Amino acid sequence: MSKPTFVLATLMFVALLGFSQEKQEKKETPQAPPPTAELKVPPEEAAKPNPVKPSENSIAEGKKVFATQCTMCHGESGDGKGDLVEPMNLKLKDWQDPASLKEFSDGALFYVLTKGHKEMPSQEGRMKDNQKWDLINYIRSLSKKEPPKEPAKEQKP
Repeated sequence: MSKPTFVLATLMFVALLGFSQEKQEKKETPQAPPPTAELKVPPEEAAKPNPVKPSENSIAEGKKVFATQCTMCHGESGDGKGDLVEPMNLKLKDWQDPASLKEFSDGALFYVLTKGHKEMPSQEGRMKDNQKWDLINYIRSLSKKEPPKEPAKEQKP
């Protein structure tokens, strides 16, 4: 092997060795936790109206999505007490309380579902738009109180 070829091969080996060590160091460096910045929904997204009317069918479809995608954190009843709340140290709102969603428009909820927020993953590409709108209708239905039932009429003997 000629001297220039040997020198070139040695330089390449040293460069590859250095690159390999740099890659290993990057793998071992722990990733910083995601930022916990407050949610900022663009105004045009917050103003987006829900094109799906909150019908019985839409709410039923939203409930199916909720059962498979949301209950693990938000709880079966939407009370914010799902199985992962304690282990992940989450503080979630009780959607049964009408005040919990008061500050969020349907467009804002759609944006959060699409983009994700903090520990909640993005549903972009995982959930169709109409599924997200149905889910929003279902979530809103959780805080609606049932209308009081008419008192039973007394039957005379």
